[in-house]
Amino acid sequence: MSCASVKLISEWFIEPKDEPTPKAQEPIHFTPFELPCINIKYSQKGLLFAKPETQDFSITSFLNDLRQSLSVTLNHFYPIAARFATRKQDNPPSYVIYLDPSNTPGVKLVYATTDATVSDVLDPPYVPSLAHSFFDLNEAISHDGHTLPVLSVQVTELVDGVFIGGSVNHMVADGTSFWHFMGTWSRIFRSGGEYHGSTPAFKRCSLDGFDPVISIPYTHHDQFIERLEIRTFKERFFSFSSSTISKLKSKANSECNTHKISSLQAVIALLWRCITRARCLPLDSETSCSLMISVRRRLNPPLSDDYLGNPVQFVKGKASVRDLLSHGLGWVAFRLHEAVINHDDKAIRESVESWIRRPVVYKMSKIGDPNGLHVGSSPRFDMYGCEFGLGKALAARSGCTNKHDGKITMFPGREGGGSMDLEVCLSPENMKNIESDEELMCALSDN
Repeated sequence: MSCASVKLISEWFIEPKDEPTPKAQEPIHFTPFELPCINIKYSQKGLLFAKPETQDFSITSFLNDLRQSLSVTLNHFYPIAARFATRKQDNPPSYVIYLDPSNTPGVKLVYATTDATVSDVLDPPYVPSLAHSFFDLNEAISHDGHTLPVLSVQVTELVDGVFIGGSVNHMVADGTSFWHFMGTWSRIFRSGGEYHGSTPAFKRCSLDGFDPVISIPYTHHDQFIERLEIRTFKERFFSFSSSTISKLKSKANSECNTHKISSLQAVIALLWRCITRARCLPLDSETSCSLMISVRRRLNPPLSDDYLGNPVQFVKGKASVRDLLSHGLGWVAFRLHEAVINHDDKAIRESVESWIRRPVVYKMSKIGDPNGLHVGSSPRFDMYGCEFGLGKALAARSGCTNKHDGKITMFPGREGGGSMDLEVCLSPENMKNIESDEELMCALSDN
């Protein structure tokens, strides 16, 4: 496997099957949830399938069916086939970025091959760098949506498997929107072109009293664009069975004499403690754990679950290293619970209004916390419901983008039932330390 490589064979740009209506071609303006993400790299998630053993499976026919079903899917998710556009002026400085559905060059679909096998991907203790080659647009940032596709899907044929990896612009779709799209595409693929899913909602979220067309105070993208080199870390999956998670949740709630702590909060609290211990930080230093959460249901009135966009914000739990390690799991989990529960409609609107008064674009080199954790994705996404006629996926994986020491990416466990797979990204030294962490290993021994 060490010498395995990925060879690009073909690529296509897939447009919506039908011509969009004039209404569908109106600009879609980005919101205060999305505009700060201009420098964030594309989000990358994918699924690894076993290649069907039936003799009638043809990769050529499979790719043809993917292209046809993708074109039908884009009839309903037409903005994903579009590109960005910008209106700007010098005095006063104004820079308005929007999605232009009248310009739809399409979604990029790539076919690639490798002489690697499924076991080459799944058997190593750490995620092999080969897996990062299963995704396109590794260097792209969201602002590149002006010239690059909003979504690129790479289909990589392994010796005994197929990997379908999507790279999606973070200003256009969060995880909820991406997996809504992938699930719809899979159902259309399996039904031969029939569409029975929920309709995406494109109407932008706007706050009373604010112009829905938002300008950022720049005249040229050179004033805010930042491109960071991709760094390599150790990435390892830690799998938590439903029974292990149930025990952690029960322990956390019992220690706090409550029932409010969720399964996710209990699991992340465990990793927050263990990773902090692995880093050997000074006891008086501050540590944090940031959770990326959707605000759809937190707003009043709420946004539809089918809202196509990136309505997410970070909530952060904080504690000194001393407090984090001297208190129990429940105390740590309750810090996360409080951060989540306090992020209500009022808090969301206050943060949005503050940003509108002083709009800024995140620079990734300045917002990281070397003592912190950053948790993204969700075990609630129906990843394994996306089968594309290949049966249930063997595993879900992410690409190389937006990774740093302390990044945790959450996936549902393949066996279901509330199980979780957590991809943990750490420096080699910190990874070595956490692999011998007694608290973590004890919890995982219950799997």
